Amino acid sequence: MKKKSQGKIIKVSGPLVVAEGMRDADLFDVVRVSEKNLIGEIIEMHGDRASIQVYEETAGLGPGEIVVSEGAPLSVELGPGLIGGIFDGIQRPLDRLVEMVGNNIARGVSAAAIDREKKWHFQAAVADGQACVAGDIVGTVRETALVEHRVMVPPGVSGMVTSIRSGLMTVTEPVCQLRQADGSLIPLTMLQRWPVRRGRPYKVKLAPDQPLTTGQRCVDTFFPVARGGTATIPGPFGSGKTVVQHQLAKWADADIVVYIGCGERGNEMTDVLMEFPEIVDPRSGESLMKRTILIANTSDMPVAAREASIYTGITIAEYYRDMGYSVSIMADSTSRWAEALREMSGRLEEMPGEEGYPAYLSSRLAGFYERAGAVRCLGQDDRIGVLTAIGAVSPPGGDLSDPVAQATLRIVKVFWGLDSALAYKRHFPAINWLNSYSLYVDRIDDWKKDQIAPDWPTLRNDAMRLLQEEAELEEIVRLVGQDSLSAADRLKLEASRSLREDYLMQDSFEDVDTYTSSRKQYLMLRLIMQYYYQANKAIDDNTSFREISRLPVRYELARLKMIAEEDFEVQAEEIARHIEEQIQSVQSREVQ
Repeated sequence: MKKKSQGKIIKVSGPLVVAEGMRDADLFDVVRVSEKNLIGEIIEMHGDRASIQVYEETAGLGPGEIVVSEGAPLSVELGPGLIGGIFDGIQRPLDRLVEMVGNNIARGVSAAAIDREKKWHFQAAVADGQACVAGDIVGTVRETALVEHRVMVPPGVSGMVTSIRSGLMTVTEPVCQLRQADGSLIPLTMLQRWPVRRGRPYKVKLAPDQPLTTGQRCVDTFFPVARGGTATIPGPFGSGKTVVQHQLAKWADADIVVYIGCGERGNEMTDVLMEFPEIVDPRSGESLMKRTILIANTSDMPVAAREASIYTGITIAEYYRDMGYSVSIMADSTSRWAEALREMSGRLEEMPGEEGYPAYLSSRLAGFYERAGAVRCLGQDDRIGVLTAIGAVSPPGGDLSDPVAQATLRIVKVFWGLDSALAYKRHFPAINWLNSYSLYVDRIDDWKKDQIAPDWPTLRNDAMRLLQEEAELEEIVRLVGQDSLSAADRLKLEASRSLREDYLMQDSFEDVDTYTSSRKQYLMLRLIMQYYYQANKAIDDNTSFREISRLPVRYELARLKMIAEEDFEVQAEEIARHIEEQIQSVQSREVQ
């Protein structure tokens, strides 16, 4: 252990504390400030003078009070017991703090992130005499009904197993002992620590080529995100960013979800806490909370702790990725995290960049998102782990020229642009299909052709073309009215309306509509486009547009999303038959 350094405060400026006499301390070391034991982190060093970012309220601090370095960087505890937990930005377990001091958490109070007393049943996966390298799984623990915790050899450690045992043990008891090449013995426990600002190592990063299925039709069909990809949801206040994030956290086909409420209002985090235990995972039938970790940093908590919350969350996510799981991390929102950067930059009297944000805003954002990806993990089994990062951005007034939004767009590959005009019309999710994009579409088309249907890309492209043509036709309609359009163009408007209202609109609070499987999405889109294709052919044969638009099957298409998954295949075949029969009936009447 490195020697601890002790100094004295010479300046206090909000969350920034400057102390001198800290010559033996290093950048990013954790420190304890004053007798109140406030947690801080060194963010600048000039000789023996340290600038410290304090993660708790600094009111009442003054010059002369002591600062003690702990001799180690800000780190998180990793081990069984994280799943289902709710932590603050520096990984203090909020439920345990409430038990200790009540609802008003006092300054300087801390508790171990992982319970040291609880016993877990460790099942050995290696035998005496077996050679292990960093990343190898030495045993497993059933953490929840949905998650098997895989205890790994820490990075930088390798050797021969000299002893290992199964049974009930706490996270601090040695479960395995390795003899290294130099003959030294290393005991391994279920508990590890890792610095939050350093990404966990892996063998190689892989190109993402499979979609992260979310159950949200607008996302999965038109703007998919790949497993191991990056996405952002910018939008103004009230456009539904948080609800979209909640939907992705609930229904995305990830094994584990890490949800970071960074500077969120307390009621939004309360919604997550109240809803997730009640929601049943469609794949397992268990509570969603059994595969979720919450990092809560609400808007009434100290601003500086927002900066750490992002790194705390992604380090925990990397740990489960290294076990071979698919992990999704939701950051809501990176704008409030950037506000913490701006606050500290101002206190440090740094040269401001655009709108007062620090000049290094883009590099810090890139450093966060680049930790996402599909990787071949350390270890001899070559398992693959996936970490998908999705961040919300809250630019003032929805202005996408905001520095945080612009810096994010330069980094991520998927942009789901929320539109206040759509939200005002009660069209949710309010993702604007004309502005949004996904750079993963071409990569995952082969997977969708193979796993869903060969004509999936064709249907999607034709539907997107219809929506784009609708925007152009609406300009003409506003100028000269709909009656001036040809029958073919009027059909395009009608089919586009069906796409918007019957497919893109999705009710997050309706039991049937909240989640749509990939198969149901394909069948819904195929039926709507079948109506358009066949109606278009009928109009080419001089069939009346008025008759086509009044077909009873239109009402069946409008109710597609309310048909339960288990009944959909049968009813879809019936509706497809109705489309064909009714259009043929109109054509035969026209001929007569």
